Amino acid sequence: MDINHHIKTLLNHVNLDVTLDAFAVEKLSSIIIFKELNKKEFLIEPGETANTMNFIVQGSMRSYYLDENAQEHTLQLGIEEWWINDLYSYLSRKKSRMYVQALEKTLLIQLPRIELEKLYLEVPEISNFFRIKIQSAYVAVQERVIDSMSDDAYERYDNFRKTYRDIEQRVPQYIVASYLGVTPEFLSYLRKKHS
Repeated sequence: MDINHHIKTLLNHVNLDVTLDAFAVEKLSSIIIFKELNKKEFLIEPGETANTMNFIVQGSMRSYYLDENAQEHTLQLGIEEWWINDLYSYLSRKKSRMYVQALEKTLLIQLPRIELEKLYLEVPEISNFFRIKIQSAYVAVQERVIDSMSDDAYERYDNFRKTYRDIEQRVPQYIVASYLGVTPEFLSYLRKKHS
């Protein structure tokens, strides 16, 4: 594992939104934990509390919950240089109701909550970065909810293809269907209609 390369990937990602000086880089680098997950392994399961921010270095992941009929509903997908978490659990300190699972062999950079919150006070740029990320996540969730209520299944699929161009081929069809709120059979129909 090329630790320095992976840390540089994270720092380049952060520097897209804020500028980190040498002190900030040293402080952020000092709290990094690496975590490897095998395909289908869980990072978070219901009943656990999310205690880290998770940056995907390699691999792909999803977050989902099970309804009362044990039907999966995928809420988030993520690939390299994306963040994935149960933000509800992380921010509220309540037990998770979701699963966060690796779809491929995955390497994460984790930032522990307690250390990260101390860092917010020492390095305001880090606080600004996560404020930007959490605001963006909130906007994305709101857009998704509105789209799910107003767009038909084909429009949702078309938007998914445009937004997640690099994901569709890496994620099993039943998970894409779960994300879109359709059956795998209907997704197959939508794909044929699109091509």
